[in-house]
Amino acid sequence: MNFLRRVPRLVFLFLLIELLDELVYAAYGTAWPLIRADLQLNYAQIGLALSLPGLISVGIEPVLGILAGANRRRRIILGGGLAFTLALALTGLSPSFGFLLAASILLHPASGAFVSLSQASLMDLEPQRHEQNMARWTLAGSLGVTLGPLLLGGFVLLGWGWRGVMLGLAIVAALVLGLAWRGIPAASAGKQEEPEEKLSFLESARRALGLLRRGSVLRWLVLLEFSDLMLDVLYSYLALYLVDVVRLNPESAALGVAVWTGVGLLGDLLLIPLLERVRGLDYLRVSVLLELVLFPAFLLVEPLAAKLVILGLLGFFNSGWYSILKGSLYSEIHGQSSAMLVLDNAAAIFGKLIPLGIGLAAERFGLGSAMWLLLAGPIALLIGLPRKSVLTPAPLPEGEG
Repeated sequence: MNFLRRVPRLVFLFLLIELLDELVYAAYGTAWPLIRADLQLNYAQIGLALSLPGLISVGIEPVLGILAGANRRRRIILGGGLAFTLALALTGLSPSFGFLLAASILLHPASGAFVSLSQASLMDLEPQRHEQNMARWTLAGSLGVTLGPLLLGGFVLLGWGWRGVMLGLAIVAALVLGLAWRGIPAASAGKQEEPEEKLSFLESARRALGLLRRGSVLRWLVLLEFSDLMLDVLYSYLALYLVDVVRLNPESAALGVAVWTGVGLLGDLLLIPLLERVRGLDYLRVSVLLELVLFPAFLLVEPLAAKLVILGLLGFFNSGWYSILKGSLYSEIHGQSSAMLVLDNAAAIFGKLIPLGIGLAAERFGLGSAMWLLLAGPIALLIGLPRKSVLTPAPLPEGEG
């Protein structure tokens, strides 16, 4: 495990923030059957709750990214952490759908400021190792995704329910915010080998928006949004699918989700040393072909044991999709990491509508039929990935070559 040793304290802090964020996301996503029963929601309302906060955040997060590029990154990260903690507490206290939706609207841009800018700071630490550090970041997130359903199941068994999980995570977020307050240097969000220039707000905005005119940047943005169909979008509806289509109870569905996330965690762990020897895009092409076979098989097979085995394989072979694609994008915009909030949210104008579309399709045709729309993700990657690697070759381990 040499690739996990001697992680610098600042890197560990950024990874801890990502772990917290995905723990929140995983517990929240797995709790939808319980939230639906508690607040009497329908598929359209769930789709709205999954899409509208992200769409509103599209108008907020780019401004935060531009301000961060104008030498305000630390303040924005800490302010986002404060809002993130407050949003979790409000979610746990939500008495109605409207209140829950308002809390989610606060949570999305807060996560962008707290988590996304922490990711940008991590990328700045070693500009030549974007894929490898994104793999570390994804591993931390996968650990959170794996623990989220188990945490929810434990709280349900104790009788504290989904509300107890959200309130407990608000306390954890407050503790992580305290660590960030003490750990992030005052001068910047982290030591950088090639620091971003100190720019005015207008100049930072001009440079960030200028990146959207580059075809190579647009390619990675589009592929990231389509890849999300087999990642976050699948996760958002997986528990509901297992309850409504496979006919499991919510507790068993949470364990089913844990199979997908747990095997995915193993894949993310193995990916870190793999990327020291294999080009990320070469691995990605193979995994896309496998997912194109596995996902239809998952939807079609009926025996529960077979379904869970295929679900685990799906989680294993989508490992690396986000880290490789996002690392490629960071390499493409080298030196302008704060602009990532602008780029991400420009792409999200399209991407955030997808969960709503799935929800509306499920309301009309049933969730089992709507899930087939997720195949658009691997199909888009199969078509859109460069035929030749455009990345710098991964460095060989010491003593090789």
